[in-house]
Amino acid sequence: MNWIHLALKSLWNRKTTALLTLLMVSISVCLLLSVDRIRSDTRNSFSNTLSGSDLLVGARTGSLNLLLYSVFRMGNATNNISWLSYQELKSHPDIAWTIPISLGDSHRGYRVIGTNDDYLLHYQYGRQRAIEVQQGVWFNDVFEVVLGAEVASQLDYNIGDNIVVGHGTGSTSFEKHDDRPFKVVGILAPTGTPVDKSLHIPLEGITALHVDWQSGVKRQGKATSVADTLAMDLEPEAITVFLLGMTSRLKVFSFQRLVNDFSSEPLLAVIPGAALQELWQLIAIAENALLAVSIMVIITGLIGMVTVIIATLNERRREIAIFRALGARRETLLGLLMIESGFYGVVGLITGYILHIVMMLLANAYVQSHYGIALTVGWPNESMIYILLGFLLTATVLGVVPGYRAYRQSLSDGLSANL
Repeated sequence: MNWIHLALKSLWNRKTTALLTLLMVSISVCLLLSVDRIRSDTRNSFSNTLSGSDLLVGARTGSLNLLLYSVFRMGNATNNISWLSYQELKSHPDIAWTIPISLGDSHRGYRVIGTNDDYLLHYQYGRQRAIEVQQGVWFNDVFEVVLGAEVASQLDYNIGDNIVVGHGTGSTSFEKHDDRPFKVVGILAPTGTPVDKSLHIPLEGITALHVDWQSGVKRQGKATSVADTLAMDLEPEAITVFLLGMTSRLKVFSFQRLVNDFSSEPLLAVIPGAALQELWQLIAIAENALLAVSIMVIITGLIGMVTVIIATLNERRREIAIFRALGARRETLLGLLMIESGFYGVVGLITGYILHIVMMLLANAYVQSHYGIALTVGWPNESMIYILLGFLLTATVLGVVPGYRAYRQSLSDGLSANL
């Protein structure tokens, strides 16, 4: 215990150097823990976006592209599904429910989703949690809109406000449907998914917006009034994608083949979980690369720690010589410097973990609002615990390197008056 006390007193005498070394080790540990936590939270956020849906059906494209634009609102559809094809597939006896979705418009960078009451009834996220209207009601009229939680919060909208939908999905819309504003009638409860960043209007509202449009371009001439628009048949001609649930999970694959071989138009049906696995395979290389960089930072931190200890040995030659004169053996010197390096490892790990928690808490609001990823804090997973234990063991054992060098310093050199 006396030797541990001596080692700590020695560190205190070099507190500035010790603090800087601890900071270096702590930052490397914080980076490792943060990269692993962000990787885990990103997967969880993606996995929790959609649950309970057996298939996604859209125009024929890549399965990953279909998943990204239909569920995560990333990218754009290559084509639409005709309303007749949707009705034909919807009437199949093996289908329990469907959720039609029409995309293509936006409001100040947020996607506008055309859908119907089935969205509120059947859309689920997380562990089969249903979306809920937190304020107001679900839309019940052509020109009513229900906002996601983030849209209402970031744009400061309230029940009763009017909004104008822009044509296209860009953050800036050069063409706006300003002649047909929508009234905010509801705001959804936060979900931590892309639902929070969406505006929901009726499918008939999508049709009504584009009454005077053809092939994505507004027709010139006299515009159709809102009253005349409401008098029209606003049944959509096409939708972008639809989600569906089967009466039995055993029938998923047979219906998937039926859709993929659909004769009326080229369609694609994908299982969300399978498409998500394809996404993980795609980004696994980037994940592993980030983790490898973090481990290299840890290794660099350990090398820096040993370098600092070795660099201070010249300043401590008299101290070490006095230890030798008091009877310190080789094992004692090795132990003293292993205690010192182990101290850096233990305190650096604790401090790094605290820095990691603080960073996650501070960054959560920004990351969730901009990227839809909810950052969490908690204990590291099993594999990370083994990495951290390896870090502690390595930090302690590396004390042998300066310990061996200190032992080789001669007693006479250490007591020299020139020192």
